[in-house]
Amino acid sequence: MTAAAATVPPSPLPEDRRALLARLVEGLDGNSLWWLSGFAAGLAQGHPPPSLAVIPGGQPAAPASGRLTIVYGSQTGNARRAAEQLAGDAEAAGLAVRLLRADAYPTRELAGERLLYIVISTQGEGDPPDDAIGLVEFIGGRRAPKLPELSYAVLGLGDSSYADFCGIGRRLDARLAELGARRLQPLGEADLDIDSVATPWRSRALADARQVLGDAAATTASNVTPLRHGHGHGHGHGHGTAYSAQHPFTAELLARQPISGRDFKGPAFGHYGRIDKRVHHLELSLEGSGLHYEPGDALGIVHRNPPQLVDAILAATGLDGDTGVSHGGHERPLAQWLGEHRELTRISRPLLATVAERSGSADLAGLLEPARSGELAAVFADHQLIDVLHRWPADWDATALVAALRPAAHRLYSIASSRRRVGEEVHLTVDELAYDAHGRGHVGAASGFLAALQEGAQVPVFVEPNERFRVPADASRDIIMIGPGTGVAPFRGFVQERAETGASGRNWLFFGARHFNSDFLYQVEWQEALQKKELHRLDLAFSRDPLKSPHMDARAGSQQRIYVQQRLRERGRDLYDWLQGGAHLYVCGAIAMGRDVHAALLDVVAAHNGGDAEAAAGYLSALQREGRYARDVY
Repeated sequence: MTAAAATVPPSPLPEDRRALLARLVEGLDGNSLWWLSGFAAGLAQGHPPPSLAVIPGGQPAAPASGRLTIVYGSQTGNARRAAEQLAGDAEAAGLAVRLLRADAYPTRELAGERLLYIVISTQGEGDPPDDAIGLVEFIGGRRAPKLPELSYAVLGLGDSSYADFCGIGRRLDARLAELGARRLQPLGEADLDIDSVATPWRSRALADARQVLGDAAATTASNVTPLRHGHGHGHGHGHGTAYSAQHPFTAELLARQPISGRDFKGPAFGHYGRIDKRVHHLELSLEGSGLHYEPGDALGIVHRNPPQLVDAILAATGLDGDTGVSHGGHERPLAQWLGEHRELTRISRPLLATVAERSGSADLAGLLEPARSGELAAVFADHQLIDVLHRWPADWDATALVAALRPAAHRLYSIASSRRRVGEEVHLTVDELAYDAHGRGHVGAASGFLAALQEGAQVPVFVEPNERFRVPADASRDIIMIGPGTGVAPFRGFVQERAETGASGRNWLFFGARHFNSDFLYQVEWQEALQKKELHRLDLAFSRDPLKSPHMDARAGSQQRIYVQQRLRERGRDLYDWLQGGAHLYVCGAIAMGRDVHAALLDVVAAHNGGDAEAAAGYLSALQREGRYARDVY
């Protein structure tokens, strides 16, 4: 740790957690305490790690030679679920298992591991999920130990529409081999249809674990009680419910209200010209579901594709929607496959490869070559399936089209409410995606679905916990929230939660958008929160509103654009003082924004701790390890 990083005030363990830890430790010797390290790390951040192998009767846990360790890094919950499923399979097979989130894994134990499985997602263009940043840096750094005794396998999750598909998984897999570990099976690279890769990978991993652990597993497994999968994740939290993307709860839409974009020109298919943004506030009933959530969690939406989009695809392919299609053991009309079970707005590399083959297009085949990755990235950025079908026409039959498309993926929306204020409701802030490209109108699949709903409509939902993105357990801590655009959604819930629980810490919000008049989301609520002292500071940045810069030529009509990151630099002294006083820092929004904000925070810290960029990076890393700097970027 750098000198500057060492100046971060310690985060004392709250009294209730110290007492809990003391009870856990009582009566155990030093050799019995190894498994508590990850638990203690989680407690220090205000929550335990999701699951641990607990040994009854104060007996030592299985030694490394007879134990499978599974570590996951997850941004949206997919890698966590895959890791929990693997742990459950191993446990059912009688193996001794330890399951840890990446930021709860004690890296000092890596040298002693004998069998390690890593399940990790890639965030954006090759970045690790926030909870795995420390582990990735450690394994990739100079302090990583040689690992000649380790057997391992890595399952990477990603999205093939990004150039660096499963990049973090690929780098970890290569680095572990470089450190001398033995790779048990090739890297698993799962696209959005995760199970097609994860299921066979998991089966092989289980067989390998049995072989590697051998007799050691049989002698120790009897000491291991069942893993508590999903501690802090269970949908219902003790109410017996288990809603998921596969089995969602049907929520009633109580209200939908546009809260921005007064000049919005409408998402109607076939409309040409500029389409402006519109953001909707939605309120859904969870009555009778048993579903609980905390501010910072997300709500999963199992959407149906807009009918106009399905019609456009049928027209482009010349296919009949009533045609029956048998696929994956299911028989449905083509229109139903397209409307409910296939991804129509997000394209993938495998889809483009299939289109290139069926169309015989040399142009598309060339785009898939590594040398043209930049051009391909542009296609992923602004093409939907309808654009691909028109640009590279091919002869399709209904069965081939269904097989070429990925299964429909649910969407996650940050929850914009606190249960303590709204009761058995959940609120969302939804940016309705609508734009023109390639001579036709485009809509977002889920946002278009939600924006078209009327009060009383039924919406399939489930809760996706995000335990790294929580208000501080210590209610006296100040919080700093940075949420441009719809990134402000979870902070509405944060402020409500802190007000309802009587938190004494101060709340400071940075919000940015294009225009004050049309894009200031929840303006009246923030003003009321300031008056009631539920919100203590509010800094705003509207990038497209006129603001003349004294450094620009007035005759040229130049205007300075102000973004949230500039406000952070302007308020740098106060921001740094709040952090030095123990404040928690939160960032929510798009990945690119998250990078810009992080760069601004580095500048702020460097400017107020001696100007050392390396020390500033160490300072923010220390905040992340302590759980005082959390990001929800997408």
